[in-house]
Amino acid sequence: MIVAVPVRDEAERIADCLRALAWQQDSRTHEILLLLNNCTDDTATVVRDLAPGLPVPVQVVECGLSPDMSNAGHARCLAMQHAAERAGAHGVLLTTDADGRVAPDWIAANLAAIRDGAEAVAGRAEIDPVEARAIPAHLHADDALECAYADRLDEIDWLVDPDPADPWPRHSEDSGASIAVTCAAYRRAGGVPALALGEDRAFIARLRRVDAAIRHAPEIQVVVSGRIDGRARGGMADTMRRRIVRQDEWIDDRLEPAFPRLRRALLRRRFRAARKDTNRSPSLAHALGLPPAGLAPSLASPFLGAGWAEIEAQSPVLRRQGVRRADLARETAAADVILARLRASPFNVPAPMVLLTDATRGLSVRCGEKPLQGARSLASAGCPR
Repeated sequence: MIVAVPVRDEAERIADCLRALAWQQDSRTHEILLLLNNCTDDTATVVRDLAPGLPVPVQVVECGLSPDMSNAGHARCLAMQHAAERAGAHGVLLTTDADGRVAPDWIAANLAAIRDGAEAVAGRAEIDPVEARAIPAHLHADDALECAYADRLDEIDWLVDPDPADPWPRHSEDSGASIAVTCAAYRRAGGVPALALGEDRAFIARLRRVDAAIRHAPEIQVVVSGRIDGRARGGMADTMRRRIVRQDEWIDDRLEPAFPRLRRALLRRRFRAARKDTNRSPSLAHALGLPPAGLAPSLASPFLGAGWAEIEAQSPVLRRQGVRRADLARETAAADVILARLRASPFNVPAPMVLLTDATRGLSVRCGEKPLQGARSLASAGCPR
């Protein structure tokens, strides 16, 4: 078991990161691999002085990346590659950030999730409470509203198309501050993509494409810095610095309006069923706005995740829509109404087939495969099996 950490100019924080990783509860069988890339400060000296006194081995890889590769995404990709080579076919890889401090049970909690059947585990990143005080209150408030909306959308997914590997309660973050993965799943997914930004989300997306069992464990948390002078261009620090000056017009681009999210979950559920019963494919193709022949390759994909990703890329019905911050309250209210109906009539309990209608945008979401005579309003709609 190896913890891979990309590091660049972290002389002030790397000691806290290392101590937290080294002094873990119930685990002394791991090692730490630091990939020091393009460091110009005393990070290497701090590591050399500290490592001999730690209860676990620390491996250091120093490299100089070219300007186009000198970023956190490429560094994490390389760090995980080195760790995978050392861990072996049946090992476990973990990764976090050099400015983070993992909880004392971080490794034990990740391994417990893997023993329970997960092939990958995503934890949560929490901003250091002391540094958080320097962030304007309005940014905290905006973030809380955005996170609450993300949780609502995720619960819609869970109620409509539940994933047994990722039961509720869970979270929806895919942060490089806390990821664990078996070496088998890591290799099946093709490793961490060498992206300048967003390599963590892209890696989880790769794992989904190969049907890895991914657990978003709310109990696993890492404290990260709240600095606004971060190392990753376009990363969290850049985002906070920009929002301090002027708030973004759009919220996180992984979030979408409530009704399109409901429709996406319903269609994904139907796609899952059609892979087992091809008689369902003509009506599904129609609902997706695709010719039946265009649906066939995705249904035949060896991995459900890869097949669904192809459908999302092709279907005009599933074209991504963003949410303006000015519309967040309205979308949150819509999500609350949807959730109220879903909770009252969960999908594992037979219920009448209905059509959910969002009158404000003229959007209809069919909740079954047969047409319905007339449409009920959302407020009175039940939720189908």
